[in-house]
Amino acid sequence: MILYFSGTGNSEHAAKRIGQETADEVLNLFERLKNKDYSRIASSRPWVVVTPTYAWRIPRILEEWLKRTELAGSRDIYFVMTCGENIGNAGKYLRALCTQKGMCYRGCLAVVMPENYIAMFATPTREAARKIIEKAEKRITQAAAVIRSGKEFAEPDITITDRLISGIVNDLFYPVCVHAKKFYATDACISCGKCERVCPTQNVRLENGRPVWGKKCTHCMACICRCPAEAIEYGKHSRGLPRYTFPESEK
Repeated sequence: MILYFSGTGNSEHAAKRIGQETADEVLNLFERLKNKDYSRIASSRPWVVVTPTYAWRIPRILEEWLKRTELAGSRDIYFVMTCGENIGNAGKYLRALCTQKGMCYRGCLAVVMPENYIAMFATPTREAARKIIEKAEKRITQAAAVIRSGKEFAEPDITITDRLISGIVNDLFYPVCVHAKKFYATDACISCGKCERVCPTQNVRLENGRPVWGKKCTHCMACICRCPAEAIEYGKHSRGLPRYTFPESEK
């Protein structure tokens, strides 16, 4: 079974492509994460978790869900991580998670996709995004082929920098950078409530027709990138930058 979490559509696309090529069921974890639903799931086929990369590891909201949810049936599990550049040493922490759950870690594969982290980086134009996606399609096909074969993903070469960014940098990144303090809505807001609906942590609510952010942000960028009026900004950094979502993403 293919499980995925996706803020702006990159991981959604990769998951559905892998599901098509492996003829396997695909499950969107959005509602389960949003409602903290840790009920048991079963699959006779290997698990494949498709996820974005947050600070060179899987999102903590997803990690917590995996720790608390019983994945019954198959003990084999693969991870496919979409990213803007690389995933560092994410595999080390995924292997430890699998050991904790009594599962067989079958490897982690990075798929470079268009950058969506508008809070810190520049997002691509539509044309630049299209070119990145074209290259990613081959990588997704390769991932599906390995999963079909039952082999493990190849182990990547890990550098000292990889160890640092997935370790101490990740540990510092969350308390320092992952918060909603800089989000705000401009006068372009149309009070549609989409930002509230697409938040996986129920951290956005409308008050007097305008979004207000709480203290449970996971920095998925769904609210800012999916706003139909482009009325949400993140401090000064997001001003003038394209809002990226994968074409034809379902939300």
